Amino acid sequence: MPLLLAIESSCDETAVAILHGERGEKAVILASEISSQIPLHQPYGGVVPELASRNHSLILRPLVETTLEMAGICIDQIDAFAATAGPGLASSLLIGNTAAKAMACALGKPYLAINHLEGHLLSPFVSSTHVPPHIALIISGGHTLLLRVEAPGRYEKLGSTLDDAAGEAFDKVAKMVGLPYPGGPNIERTAVGGNAQRFAFPRGLLHEPHFDFSFSGLKTSVLYTLPKFQNLDAELPDLCASFQQAVIDVLVQKSMRAVRETDMKQLALSGGVSLNRALRAAFQNACDKDGIELSLSDPALCTDNAAMIAFAGLLRHLDGRHDPFDTPIHPNLPLV
Repeated sequence: MPLLLAIESSCDETAVAILHGERGEKAVILASEISSQIPLHQPYGGVVPELASRNHSLILRPLVETTLEMAGICIDQIDAFAATAGPGLASSLLIGNTAAKAMACALGKPYLAINHLEGHLLSPFVSSTHVPPHIALIISGGHTLLLRVEAPGRYEKLGSTLDDAAGEAFDKVAKMVGLPYPGGPNIERTAVGGNAQRFAFPRGLLHEPHFDFSFSGLKTSVLYTLPKFQNLDAELPDLCASFQQAVIDVLVQKSMRAVRETDMKQLALSGGVSLNRALRAAFQNACDKDGIELSLSDPALCTDNAAMIAFAGLLRHLDGRHDPFDTPIHPNLPLV
């Protein structure tokens, strides 16, 4: 049963995972370690690229050693090494890529350059080596992407964001109203108990025939609403709940329309924003109503992690597909 070690360093999380699996059997995560940089970037209200890459350099080697120890594996037992090749911050991607290539080269093992978005896309199916045909929605800080999936590596893009990603909109609105970074979880917490019908924020492109998304108008609407408040703290739960509901309505309705128009029977959510409990509940209700199977990533696999990169690498390794050591990083690497 092949053993893969994967590194994820596309942004501000340093992550290493070891996974093994075989075709037709469960894939098993032996160890998955993540070193978060949130405290480092919080004072700046967002990710500082130079600070992120410097911290990756400091933490990566001890994190690899810790992960091997947690898995009870010696490095020479690893059958292949994988790393995120993009999209992401160039200075961060280089750290993980260089390390994975160096280990693979030193041990004479294959190397796999993995698309970060494909890692998210496949993460709802990590417990199996079977990925069924389905509609996939990736929702993260930098991406909102709706796809038709026939099998691993066979993807058709149905729609994507034309401006801000859903997670980016959460972070920017949180900053507007004085909530700390990261914005998404703080807006979700503040929205609990708020009246989601209080403010009639726009649902961008909701009734257009295509599947693209736009959240910049929603963000601007929130900005223009703020000066009307004499006491923002008192209004904040209703404002956050109304903003959150506007995002959820667009994501749910467009995704369910894609399911109906493609005659798919399964919908999968992935990415950091899919951790939002109100969003998960709304998708579950919509899928239950239409008789659609909903697949969700385990919460530990929603934010950036190396286990999803290892799983994407495992599927390619089992097909005998590897990458040369001179494969470059690609900060804007497309999925399709």
